[in-house]
Amino acid sequence: MTTESPRWFTSSYSSNGGNCVEVAANLSTTRGVVPVRDSKDPHGPVVSFPATSFSAFIAAVKGDVFST
Repeated sequence: MTTESPRWFTSSYSSNGGNCVEVAANLSTTRGVVPVRDSKDPHGPVVSFPATSFSAFIAAVKGDVFST
């Protein structure tokens, strides 16, 4: 069993305006999940996504799939 702790980071595209999410991508390999939390509430709830789903989401964002 691993005792690795999440290493939280905010995207470099964030303008530090406080309306950001943080991710702990370091757990994707060891635990198969990517935890996500609100940067304004670091002690608040955390939502964990399967690493494969999070990867697909990021690819869709980069591919501009969600544009209107």
